Formats: sequence, C-alpha cells, structure tokens
Amino acid sequence: MSITNLNNTHLTVAQVTDAQNALNQLETALQIINVNLSAEDRQKYGSINEQNKLFVNKIYDFYKSQPSLSSSDIDWEEFENDFNSRKNLEALILRLDSLSTKLKNAKTLHDYDNYQAALTDYAYTNYKAGTASPGFETKLNETKQFFSKTSKTTDVPPTE
Repeated sequence: MSITNLNNTHLTVAQVTDAQNALNQLETALQIINVNLSAEDRQKYGSINEQNKLFVNKIYDFYKSQPSLSSSDIDWEEFENDFNSRKNLEALILRLDSLSTKLKNAKTLHDYDNYQAALTDYAYTNYKAGTASPGFETKLNETKQFFSKTSKTTDVPPTE
C-alpha cells in the first residue's frame, strides 16, 4: 500500500485571494523596471559572471574608499544607483526563487496525493467493472486510455 496524503495543508479561498493580491501588488510595484530582452540581447548584455561581479565590487570599493583613484569619465552617481539596484534586485530574486521552490514542493506533494488517489479509484473501477456494476465499464473504458497496453520487457539479444 502506497503512502498517501503527504500534504494535508490547504490554503483557504481567502488565503489564495490574499496571495494573488500580494502578487498583483508586487507586479505593480515592479512595473517600472520591466524590460523585455530578446534572446540575443540577453546573450549580449548578460555577460557579467561571478568573476566580473567581483571585479565590479572591487571597483566600487575603490571608488568609495579612494575616490581620487577613480576615472572622471564615469557617472559615479549612476554607477552607484546601478550597483544598489543590482543588490536590491538580487535579494528580491533570491527570495522569490526560495518562495517558488517552496510552492513547487507543496504542489508536488498535492500532485502525488491526487495521482495515488486516482490510481486507487481506477483499481476500484476496474474491480467494479468486473462485477458488471452499472456505469463502471464506461468509466473503465474512458480511463484505461491513460495506461500503456504494452508490457515492459527486456529484449534479449539472440545468441550465436
């Protein structure tokens, strides 16, 4: 017998509504920074890897600690705004990624529970169809399409 009901915690209608409203507020709050990049743009501008981020951080550290060593050709106010925006967005992304993982985990358990219950119901339907109970043969015919008709066998290569 399989383990079922791995997640018995369910959101109420009000909690779902609150979460959807919070997402709407977040989308509205972040609307100002929405930019659609093409795949080519993402490739072109997305070249700052971890090593390059460390380089940017070091340049920023020098600018803050020894501004006389910094290039006058740089708009340092914009540099600092970009730097702070990057930090803030990265923090938001990490939190959203964590939340997304938690939601996916909860959904996975609910999916598993639904599938196990559906298998139990299918087995019951199969049994009842065998007893000629009314309606079960139709249900069985409509649900058996989801199961492969071929058995999994291992082909043994011929010997010489």
